[in-house]
Amino acid sequence: MAGEDFFARGAAVRQQVDDCHRHDFRRIDLDALAAQGVLCSNFYVSQPVCSASRAALLTGCYSNRVGISGALGPSSKIGIADAELTLAELSQRAGHATAIFGKWHLGHHPQFLPMRHGFDEFYGIPYSNDMWPFHPVSPKAWGDLPTLEGDEVVGLNTDQNRFTGDFTARAVSFIERHADEPFFLYLAHPMPHVPLHASKAHRGKSEQGLYGDVIEEIDASVGAVVAALERTGNTERTLVLYASDNGPWLSYGNHAGSTGPLREGKGTTFDGGVRVPCLVRWPGKIPAGRVSREPWMTIDLLPTICGLIGAELPTRTIDGMNVWPLLAGEPGARSPQEAYFFYYHQNHLEAMRSGPWKLHFPHGYRSMVGMTAGSDGSPGSYNYDVKTGLELYHLEDDISESRDVAAEHPEVVARLSRMADAMRARLGDKLTKVKGSENREPGRVAK
Repeated sequence: MAGEDFFARGAAVRQQVDDCHRHDFRRIDLDALAAQGVLCSNFYVSQPVCSASRAALLTGCYSNRVGISGALGPSSKIGIADAELTLAELSQRAGHATAIFGKWHLGHHPQFLPMRHGFDEFYGIPYSNDMWPFHPVSPKAWGDLPTLEGDEVVGLNTDQNRFTGDFTARAVSFIERHADEPFFLYLAHPMPHVPLHASKAHRGKSEQGLYGDVIEEIDASVGAVVAALERTGNTERTLVLYASDNGPWLSYGNHAGSTGPLREGKGTTFDGGVRVPCLVRWPGKIPAGRVSREPWMTIDLLPTICGLIGAELPTRTIDGMNVWPLLAGEPGARSPQEAYFFYYHQNHLEAMRSGPWKLHFPHGYRSMVGMTAGSDGSPGSYNYDVKTGLELYHLEDDISESRDVAAEHPEVVARLSRMADAMRARLGDKLTKVKGSENREPGRVAK
């Protein structure tokens, strides 16, 4: 849910845990979901942009390892490679039914679509919902936005007010049809990515305008899915994870949401771009009402789930590690990763996090500081003439990345820089003109 003020919401969860435990299960919302499981307050995506972020989630790899960067559009000739194993394929091999409803965004040509990469069912859109003829800035740059059922186009420029409700209904149906067997369901709502749309039942109901309407409908979607699990007797054998693919698109103003105290937003490797909401619930397996502050990332999801369902990991190198001890609340559990690395653009290593430390390497970025944000669906302009140097932040003391302490901790800078050099040798870094030895090619459309 890119852009919701997650940290304010997390504080509310901690204050209302007892009340949330008393909620009727069929009236579940996001606060109740958090109260029944664990709220992960230091959860990251690998890159602050759509396709790259989703590639990492489904492959357990940094997206630049598998050759995916940016946001693939209708003119793109690349997508996820056949040789990469997705979480869906590994779940299939372990005997699970699989489905994705919503946004795919890992290539729109037939060879890249979900049905070729481990999903039994797909209903949704192949790329972002703003890539259509009604774009507020560049409508002539885009063709019609297809809606797909499996591999077949079943609509063009579908009324997006239907999206959240339609995809939720498909998810609920899938749960009901597979109630007596194991399943992997990936519900990837296009909202709250712009353009924002809400159904008639939710439109105009929030005090926060259309953005609030969209969030409330997503909240209701979560409730409907969790209620379906209860209704079918699957509550205690299903892990539910709720997260986002990047931070808010700040140039869209009142259609973007807020990062709270976090610096910057989508399209940057400051925490406002890569640190996102994450709620995980599994009654009887994950203790309720906890907040976990240990860092972990979407790359860790694949090995964690494979460990839970007994699926074999890919033989190809992946970057994620099993974080189940963190989620299960095991005493003394710590992140299994020594560091996490944040790439952006075409393989630019811009930042890394190790424990409480966040080190930024010299790079340019976009910012709304000093600029005027857009409103009601039209974006404002970013300032692209901003740069950061080699800067160190202690996130436990400085969540806003506002006080550079590199000069005070040269030993930390040196240690993290050595780790970054080792990663550059593996996956490269165009900022320092280092070519990696482990990068893999994406899938390509045959000429």
